[in-house]
Amino acid sequence: MITRDVAAFVAHARALAPDFGPACAAAAFLVTPEGFALAAQSASDNAYMDLSRTVDPARALDQHRALQRALSDDLPVVAFPGDPAAPDGLFPNNVFATAPGRLLVGRMRHPVRQREAERADIRGFFRAMGRDEIDLRTQPGLCELTGSVVIDRARGIAFAGLGERCDEAGAAALHAALGLRATLLFDLAPGEYHANVVMSVLAGRALVVCPDGFADPGVATALAALYAPAVVVLDAVQKAAFAGNCLALAPKRAWFSAAGAAALRPDQRAVLAAAGLAVAAVPLDEIEKAGGSLRCCVAEIY
Repeated sequence: MITRDVAAFVAHARALAPDFGPACAAAAFLVTPEGFALAAQSASDNAYMDLSRTVDPARALDQHRALQRALSDDLPVVAFPGDPAAPDGLFPNNVFATAPGRLLVGRMRHPVRQREAERADIRGFFRAMGRDEIDLRTQPGLCELTGSVVIDRARGIAFAGLGERCDEAGAAALHAALGLRATLLFDLAPGEYHANVVMSVLAGRALVVCPDGFADPGVATALAALYAPAVVVLDAVQKAAFAGNCLALAPKRAWFSAAGAAALRPDQRAVLAAAGLAVAAVPLDEIEKAGGSLRCCVAEIY
């Protein structure tokens, strides 16, 4: 099923058992922010970036190393070296995604990001594992993978936020490549560039969502009913602090940037605790100047 019909999608998803695959990844990889800088092309449609801000490359690299150390408490984490000519390379989940036996290569909107897909080391790493490579650049449509599409791996369902970096054809290509059971298509609100900034599904059982990030906030309300009572509804201020750009890499912990975690209210933390998810945080304020946060930095390996 690939549909814009929210009611039909929710009804179908309710009937699906969480037996599609593991809810959390087996490992993950990062790309270090070598020569950290702000990419002007990306800023053209990323409202979370401000090109007038100065950046500290050494501080960004230190925060990224701390992120790798922290996440390694939950699963093995590999880091590939960054490329100063590809300043957004530290957000690899937009370009690469995995499923058992497969590596997907995304079709990026901006030329500064398209060069990331050519990396022979990352592609060779997965080829050496015997994985098949599915290159979505050979297919119609744009899709910046798990930036544009939030996936509930346990149920095999996905939420594709359509905008300048993902269209219906691209979402359909990702749906087919992952063999998903159902994908909901919805329009992002003007000014939003990726779905994973406005929502996250944590370990297949909790939803963090900001209705203001949807062109139709009613879509977010309908999705909340699917995951209730384990739902954290964010306001616009919390979204701007990247509280929606979170990730569960193990069944009992949800990772946020320090800014995102600080934005959560006690009642929202209690919702996550009731769902069996402890909140963990890593300072990423330097990296967040580039318009992405913790979830953007992590490419999961399934």
